[in-house]
Amino acid sequence: MSDEQHSNTEESHAQEEIYLQTHLKINQALSGDIELLQQGYAKVLLDTTEDMRADDAGLVHGGFIFSAADFAAMAAVNEKNVVLAASNCQFLAPVRVGDSVVFEAQVRHKEGRKRNVHVKGYTSEVKVFEGEFKTVITEHHVLNLSLLQNSEALDD
Repeated sequence: MSDEQHSNTEESHAQEEIYLQTHLKINQALSGDIELLQQGYAKVLLDTTEDMRADDAGLVHGGFIFSAADFAAMAAVNEKNVVLAASNCQFLAPVRVGDSVVFEAQVRHKEGRKRNVHVKGYTSEVKVFEGEFKTVITEHHVLNLSLLQNSEALDD
């Protein structure tokens, strides 16, 4: 991302910073660190490490890229019980061990408890990832929903 694009993005998000309300126990070493968090927006930095290596050439496994993008989307929604319902993602360029990837997530659409979040990931000026994340805010934690408990009872 060019300095001008980056500067414009920072200016457009010159709101008061807020506190993270979701995914509080996530391993940020594997899913990225929040650099900026505002209403409907999150910026996450993923510093890639040897633990993310997929091969001898130093390719970072795409699952780590997806995880950081997903974390950015969840942070942009920033509701305690937000979960991923679906995604449509493109991995646009490879990421190497040692690269830093910046993910910017912006909530684009709200409808009831649903949120659509657009996420872009950059290494320097190269866009390496872009995706749409469909999320749902549940009333209770997803593991405590009565629907799941009822389906387990049927399996017995």
